[in-house]
Amino acid sequence: MRETGDRRPLASRDTQWARRIAQWLATRSVTPNQISQASMVAAALAGGSFFLAGSEMGWARGLLLVFAAAFCQLRLLCNLFDGMVAVEGGKGAADGPFWNEFPDRIADILILAGVGYGIGSPGLGWAAASFAVLTAYVRELGRATVTASDFSGPMAKQHRMATITAAAVLSVVEPLWNGHNQVLVSALWLIAVGAAFTAMRRSRNLVRNLKAGHTHN
Repeated sequence: MRETGDRRPLASRDTQWARRIAQWLATRSVTPNQISQASMVAAALAGGSFFLAGSEMGWARGLLLVFAAAFCQLRLLCNLFDGMVAVEGGKGAADGPFWNEFPDRIADILILAGVGYGIGSPGLGWAAASFAVLTAYVRELGRATVTASDFSGPMAKQHRMATITAAAVLSVVEPLWNGHNQVLVSALWLIAVGAAFTAMRRSRNLVRNLKAGHTHN
């Protein structure tokens, strides 16, 4: 189903633990922009962990993959709390819209390209990253022209991070079937194809809405 609105619908935003952490952050000197910037650091650590895991074996590889999964989730937590501190905490800034979007694009590239280089398929990593950025571009283009953001999937940001996090965790047990990187390769293909489909779906929605609202053009 197509989700609309200027804020990504997140069930976690309404949980007690998220509200408490956001309230705690809002009472400190931490700003939403700093939280957004921290998401890029988390993404760089995730991408670096994926890259290093590609050439490791045994416990070292497993540890790096666990780190990668954790940093991917930390990136999402930063994405959750920057908005909550800005909106619910009333600490939004004039340059907030930039820091709300720009770090997300950098984070997608760092993580997905990092996976690609780690598995020895940089082209696949860059393809997944490019389509991920394209989904966001179409969403922002829609907001600029139709006023409603399209957060539809099937490979929106939270879906991409869930996929790559699950792949990292599953890759830890690949030695059980003598595997190495196959799970991450499959995950990158799934993200690349899914994000491409998502970009096309959002583009179709955008064109349809433009035609409905600007019939004389």
